[in-house]
Parts: sequence; C-alpha cells; structure tokens
Amino acid sequence: MRQLFFSALTFLCCACASGNPETSDIQETLDTLDTPADTSVAVVTAFAKGADISWVTEMEAKGYTFYNAAGEERECTALMKELGFNAVRYRVWVNPKEGYSSARDVLVKAQRAQALGMDIMIDFHYSDSWADPGKQTIPAAWAGYDLTQMTEAVARHTRETLQLLKDSGIAVKWVQVGNEVNTGMLWEVGRVSNGNKGADFIRLLGAGYDAVKSVYPEALVILHHSNGHKYDENQWFYDLMKQGGAKYDVIGLSLYPSYWENGGYPDWKPATQAFVKNLTLLHERYDRPVILVEVGMPAAQPETAKEMLSYVFGNTSGLDFFGGIFYWEPESERSRTGYDYGAFSGGKPTAALDVFK
Repeated sequence: MRQLFFSALTFLCCACASGNPETSDIQETLDTLDTPADTSVAVVTAFAKGADISWVTEMEAKGYTFYNAAGEERECTALMKELGFNAVRYRVWVNPKEGYSSARDVLVKAQRAQALGMDIMIDFHYSDSWADPGKQTIPAAWAGYDLTQMTEAVARHTRETLQLLKDSGIAVKWVQVGNEVNTGMLWEVGRVSNGNKGADFIRLLGAGYDAVKSVYPEALVILHHSNGHKYDENQWFYDLMKQGGAKYDVIGLSLYPSYWENGGYPDWKPATQAFVKNLTLLHERYDRPVILVEVGMPAAQPETAKEMLSYVFGNTSGLDFFGGIFYWEPESERSRTGYDYGAFSGGKPTAALDVFK
C-alpha cells in the first residue's frame, strides 16, 4: 500500500465563480472576505491522481466548454473528478497581465476543487508569467530588489496568497516553492550554477518554506526539478540543496518522455523507464518522498500516452514513498490553447486519461 501523505483534511464547501478575475491587492481581498459557512467534513486521501488545470478559467472566458465521453457538458473540475482524478494543481503568478493565475483567480478554481473534496497543490512561479528551466523572470514589481528585499517579497507573496485561500476555507495539501527550479529562480538574484552553489536560492526557498508553514503547518513543501528521467542532473541539484541545508519536504519531478525533437517524437520507453528507476535512487539518497507533479505526452498519440501512463502506474505501485501523478493541462488542445501535449479532443477526454479511472 502507498504511504498516506496526509491523513485527514478539513474542507468547506464554497460557491463557484467564473470569468476574468481582476488583478488587485491581495490584502484588500483578505480584509473584505466573508467568513465561510462551517460545513466541514473530513477527507482522507492516499495516492494522488492529479491534473494541473490552471487554464480552465481563461478557457471558459473564451467560450470553451467540456464534455464527458457521452457528450454531456461538464464544468472542467467536476469532469476531472468524474474521470477518476482526486487532486488538482494550480499555478500562481504575481501580477499576470490578464489576471489569470493571480491569487484571486486561483481562489476561484480552488473553491471548485474544495467543494468536490479534491486535494489541492499550489505552484508558486514567483514571476508574472511562466517560470521554467529556461526562464525565471523577476516580477516587474520586484525589479531592482536586492537579496534581502527579494527574500521578503517571496515570503510576503507566499503568505498573503495562502492566507487568502485559508480564510476562504480552502485546504491546501502541497505547495511548490518555485517551478522547475533546475538552476534556481528569480534570476539573477537566485540563480544556481556550477560556480554558484545556490546559497542565495536556498535563502529564497527558505523564506517561501517558512511562509507556507506559517499559514498551513501541515502542508508539504515541494522542491521541483524537471527532467525526472535524468538522474545526473537531479543528483547535481539535490546534492547542492542538501549541502546548503535547503528546507523542503518532497522531491517534485516533471516527465515529458516523448517531447518533440529532431523532427519527430522519440520512443517514450527509455525516458520513462529511467524515471521509474530514478524514483528509488532519489528517495534513498535524499530521504524524501517523491511526486510526479507534471507529466505529458503528445496529444496526437492518446493510446501511446495511455500505454506510457499505464507503465508508470504499474511499475510504481509498490513504492510507498511515491506520492502521486499529475497530468499537466490535460483539458487543453492545440486549437484552444496552442499546447500539443494535452489529453482532450473536441472538448472530450481521450484514451490517455483512462488509467486515472
């Protein structure tokens, strides 16, 4: 049996909202929130079968709808639950241009998941837009900050965002402090490189970690690295974190085993097999549970995606330290979002998601 990552959660059913949220000061929102009704019940979950559906409110605002296999229209979060998912992940940006993935937008989406009894992961990018291995752009409002000011900004943004959720009755199970921080975040202040052993990044990470625990003491803080199939890259990074005394609870990994390269899609098996092997190696070396916070396959190959996911599920079932699998933006389609690695077609789920049932 897989290890229980969190024995019980309390959730409050909250009303859903939709539309384009306005970017505004978080503290102002906190000051004006109504106290939610006390309708708490206990939720016990184990292995996370998750989906990052952060695009959902933007897709709704553009008129896109979602359907189950029978052609019945569904709100996206409810459809994920119907498909067997028990957890969701939402990215947070500091001051996004259109308001999507702002703290208030995340609250809208989290309320839906909360009402359905789904576990919630919050993914802080500490940027106004995408943060990943190729870019970790400082938010415009933080431009020119030195390390001390940046550390304070990370703590404040993390704490205020999570307090907004908590004061609205949202239970948060996991929090990522940074997204795919292979070489740190908030460049250049928090960059990690061969010549920079990561002390400044570890300080920023610690500020985020402490802020998380100040609001949600039981939430698990994830340190997220991409390329979960490349052990050498992960060892280099997590060794530096260990040497520097970095504070985190869970190793988070990404896996895109058949990403477009050299004019085609490579066979998914070598990378996926390496990923499964790496799970035990990383757990034993760093004494942390591991979770797959992002996985994706070409949307044009749903049966192949199903085969790959079946392999991961089947070959990790005995690993009690492996906490879950999150598909990245399965509800997306190229025609709707421009993203080619979702798991929907014509607004309906494809066979890629069958393994989550």
